[in-house]
Amino acid sequence: MSLGADPSGSFKIFGLAGSLRRGSFNRALLRAAAEVSPRGVEIRIFERLGEIPLFNADVEAEGDPEPVVALKSAIREADALLIATPEYNYGIPGVLKNAIDWASRPPDMSVLKGKPAAIMGATPGMTGTARAQLALRQAFLFTETYAVLQPEVLVARAYEKIDAEGRLKDEATRNFIRELLDALVAWTFQLRSGLERREAA
Repeated sequence: MSLGADPSGSFKIFGLAGSLRRGSFNRALLRAAAEVSPRGVEIRIFERLGEIPLFNADVEAEGDPEPVVALKSAIREADALLIATPEYNYGIPGVLKNAIDWASRPPDMSVLKGKPAAIMGATPGMTGTARAQLALRQAFLFTETYAVLQPEVLVARAYEKIDAEGRLKDEATRNFIRELLDALVAWTFQLRSGLERREAA
């Protein structure tokens, strides 16, 4: 059975870390996800977050800037989304919210609409980005982006689990990420099945 829409049978996941840091803990989570992903699942990490300008409707009216075109194209081509977010002041980083704001436009044709998604996050603190993930889910309510509820991947004290080379060395966390990816694939097919039933009714 083909996993995704691609003729090769690959299931494509758009991966985005909501951080601009080269040594980002959350980029390390995405790399770990690529390492533990199920057979047939390809995670394509978007590396151009820092190139996306601040959302401005005047700029949008003149046409999306090229980095925004690349962002929307990458989301459109993916079967599902995987977002790794830091937590800044109880919320998501501005660069991540800005990318979501661009991708949400225009609202009636947003590439985020109807997309299955999974959320994870790492932080030096003790809450494991729980509040940031909740804020991201709130933004996804408007964009109609359907994020899986379980399992939650909340990586606290990330400096103890990710080494100086940016490798996630904590096996329990790697297992949680593997379970999240399995849930995301299953959730995507569940949503597709429901859509097909509605269209056939």
